[in-house]
Amino acid sequence: MKFDSTSTPQRIELGGGSVAWSPCYIGTDVKIGTSCSIGALAHIGRKVTLGDACRIQGGAYIADECQLGARVFIGPNATLLNDKYPPSQNPSQWQPVHIGNDSVVGGGATVIAGCSVGLNAVLGAGSTLTRNIPDNEVWAGNPAVYLMMRDTYDEKQQQLKRKTANTERGE
Repeated sequence: MKFDSTSTPQRIELGGGSVAWSPCYIGTDVKIGTSCSIGALAHIGRKVTLGDACRIQGGAYIADECQLGARVFIGPNATLLNDKYPPSQNPSQWQPVHIGNDSVVGGGATVIAGCSVGLNAVLGAGSTLTRNIPDNEVWAGNPAVYLMMRDTYDEKQQQLKRKTANTERGE
């Protein structure tokens, strides 16, 4: 297949200030909050709920009936599953993932069916979550394990931002 460098992703207005970038898939009966962004090649399954200001990066897969709170970030190629013993083909057996407000699922991470990510929690890139993450905790690895509290993570992020800003200014 030849790549056409002249083609650009198309912006799709979803209402309420939310947008998606084609090509992507948005299933039926999806509830999308205000100011959300859905990246190209993302798959948003049926009956998914996205809270306000969610950011779903390109290539992410969110299975049917998963629930995301407000201000959730889902990294590129992350996967949220709903079927613990696939292929069940039986929605009554599904165990959709729940992601709490202000949480982060890093790029390439996988959240196994039935798991929850608590409020203000982080799942590191490339991780596989096999059990629930409590509120305000940061987990990573395969299987994911506790690393630190969210306030420590946020401080490390701020330190990196300050260091980068100082470097850019030549300090």
